Amino acid sequence: MTWLLKTILQQTQITGTLVFTVFTAVLSSFQFGYDIGVINAPQEIIISHYRHVLGVPLDDRKATNNYAINRTDSLPSVTPPADLILTPWGEEETVTSVGVVTMLWSLSVSSFAVGGMVASFFGGWLGDKLGRIKALLVANSFSLIGALLMGFSKLGPSHVLIIAGRSISGVYCGLISGLVPMYIGEIAPTTLRGALGTLHQLAIVTGILISQIVGLDFILGSHDLWHILLGLSAVPALLQCLLLLFCPESPRYLYITLEEEVKAKKSLKRLRGSDDVTKDINDMKKEKEEASSEQKVSIIQLFTNSSYRQPIIVALMLHVAQQFSGVNGIFYYSTSIFQTAGISQPVYATIGVGAINLIFTAISVLLVEKAGRRSLFLIGMSGMFFCAIFMSVGLVLLDKFAWMSYVSMTAIFLFVSFFEIGPGPIPWFMVAEFFSQGPRPTALALAAFSNWFCNFIIALCFQYIADFCGPYVFFLFAGVVLAFTLFTFFKVPETKGKSFEEIAAEFRKKSSSAQRPKAAVEMEFLRSTETV
Repeated sequence: MTWLLKTILQQTQITGTLVFTVFTAVLSSFQFGYDIGVINAPQEIIISHYRHVLGVPLDDRKATNNYAINRTDSLPSVTPPADLILTPWGEEETVTSVGVVTMLWSLSVSSFAVGGMVASFFGGWLGDKLGRIKALLVANSFSLIGALLMGFSKLGPSHVLIIAGRSISGVYCGLISGLVPMYIGEIAPTTLRGALGTLHQLAIVTGILISQIVGLDFILGSHDLWHILLGLSAVPALLQCLLLLFCPESPRYLYITLEEEVKAKKSLKRLRGSDDVTKDINDMKKEKEEASSEQKVSIIQLFTNSSYRQPIIVALMLHVAQQFSGVNGIFYYSTSIFQTAGISQPVYATIGVGAINLIFTAISVLLVEKAGRRSLFLIGMSGMFFCAIFMSVGLVLLDKFAWMSYVSMTAIFLFVSFFEIGPGPIPWFMVAEFFSQGPRPTALALAAFSNWFCNFIIALCFQYIADFCGPYVFFLFAGVVLAFTLFTFFKVPETKGKSFEEIAAEFRKKSSSAQRPKAAVEMEFLRSTETV
């Protein structure tokens, strides 16, 4: 049995070193997911804490009493007088104060995306400058700083420390969102590159689910322990720092960037478990020649060069569609959404969303090479459109029919399922396939920036939009999803099983203003045949 298992592992090129290294790398992805989901479950407790620290009276007196009963620590704040009587001026002041608390909470959620948005441009640069291992170690320093700020937030001005901590954690996540897929792709055998690459997304959704579970009030989501919950991401950061010391450097970085063939062979031998690494070396040699023959492209050139304009616009729209679909509103605020829907235990429903997220991410891995990228994206967006409609209908009719809460909850589950089947993972696949070696790094960086920027807009504005639109909020997102579905149908080509030249030809067919190439690099991009 042991011999059979060893033979299977050798044939699939899976070695102990490879498994260990990939596991170490995706600990970053796990932290990424944990940081996304951790702010959700303790939302009401943190808002209550903000109110207490800032001296803002609670509208719900029962919530005030509960907070006083559960509070065991001493907080640096001025407690409002018990006999506070609100005059018209006092009412106006209270409304303003409540608005400040809402703003601080929105910043606590969205500052994470600000850090990621800024750092998304520097992940690749840092990896080339320091190497993949050292870059991940440097990135982890941001994770540790952010976790410490949030972990000690109860001892100082909580809103300031949480917003700062979330921003710095976002910087970490912005860096690793480029570093981890890059590192895994470079150490994986060609036959396993796709499967191992999807582990980045799988680790992210696992982190989201774990954060929701440990955020339960009887674990770490209580009045006494919520700050520990926020700072717990320091644990995988420290573990990864330790494990990275035993991981081999990327052989492609050593060979292509540093031109150190001896070290590259040594790293490959560790990863492959074999002394014969000739095939990998030849592949890297060919990749190096291709990279040196094609110039890198700037952001301005992506939009001014007619060869790249259509693909980059489509690429950005796919990422905008992913974020503006409203799914992150559910990830960030699902507890309050379920509460509005009348669910008695909204936190458990939120955990259900995380579990569905994990299951359908795994399913999408199996489907993406069979059904095609464009097809799955359209199926996912279409399903999300109908789910958003049912979600809002359920919320609107909740006062008339109590069972509508189950309609809303089911719609949320299905909404997340359709998202993970298509719009969740596929934009990252497709952007890399739209561009050749020269423009690809710049296009991916710009796509990542747009993704983080839209993430920030949703995280900052969703609570205000939800307050303004009330139960009709997901009708708005349904309209947005429908618009992007139509855009995808008319403008996005299928990339499954197609070469770069074939994808370029598809863009020419879909573009109403295609122009003939004017430069040699455009001729390479738009190499045509007699039949086009």
